[in-house]
Amino acid sequence: MSHQNPEELEKIIHRALRSLPDRRAPRTLETRVLAAIEARHSRPWWQQSFAHWPVAARCSFLLLTGMLAAALIVLVFRTGTGAEADATSALAGPLAYLSHLKAGFDGITKFGALIFRNIPSLWIYGGLAFIAAMYAALIGLSATAYRTFFNHR
Repeated sequence: MSHQNPEELEKIIHRALRSLPDRRAPRTLETRVLAAIEARHSRPWWQQSFAHWPVAARCSFLLLTGMLAAALIVLVFRTGTGAEADATSALAGPLAYLSHLKAGFDGITKFGALIFRNIPSLWIYGGLAFIAAMYAALIGLSATAYRTFFNHR
């Protein structure tokens, strides 16, 4: 077997692949694709993505969710008498659960801060430098892989 340079070998392979006949698609492929496109377009607007909703429906949805968010914020952070106190007392159970979660989260963060304070700063800087080097290696390997597999001459 003779050793040829890569350019000649590439030209030989390119010619050989070009000489092969084109493969024909299955006969039912076109009808299946057109049926799938038609089925996608025939779905109701509320089953399509938000970008395909009518403008009035999108505006109404955004307005309604904004009003609900504002009402929830008012109910959670506002205390008072009368109807407001009734609404606040109705939320007392779930809010108590949230206060327990907050207390647990505070304990975890205090423990983490204690551990972090006892780590030598040289280790932290070394770890950050290692992470930065690994990201740089990832970017370099990704660029190399992209150029290798998707090299358009």
